[in-house]
Amino acid sequence: MNELLLIVSIAGSRVAMPAAAVESVVELDTLIPVPRAPAHLAGLSALRSRVLTVIDCQRSLELGATDLSDGNIHEAAVVELDGHNYALTVDAVEDVVEALSEPAAIRAAMGEGWERVSLGMVETEEGPLLLVDVAALIAGPGAEARAA
Repeated sequence: MNELLLIVSIAGSRVAMPAAAVESVVELDTLIPVPRAPAHLAGLSALRSRVLTVIDCQRSLELGATDLSDGNIHEAAVVELDGHNYALTVDAVEDVVEALSEPAAIRAAMGEGWERVSLGMVETEEGPLLLVDVAALIAGPGAEARAA
């Protein structure tokens, strides 16, 4: 497998997402709240005249919340899904590496949020990493119930 992966840290855990899904990595500073939005939707931001829907990955995984109102700059991976632009907040962006294996099933309990977004474990030169589904992070918890 020659897929490139972006290694990020979310809620203190190092994980990977397909680099092909990531348009850019940015620093967010201004965030506009969206009334009545799902809890994992942190707000809106702008990037080069585009509106970004900001997803709090910690809330999407039901692991607490990122304090995005603290005035600090926060890193985010910008992705496009179904014609919409999203910024996925992360603790840190580390590196781009090559996947050395196909995603394999995980044989341990990880918690409901991680299990919902997991595509499996993939071997890299950095060691095994959880490969996350970007669309599942964007959908957030309870997406199945909202779709019904």
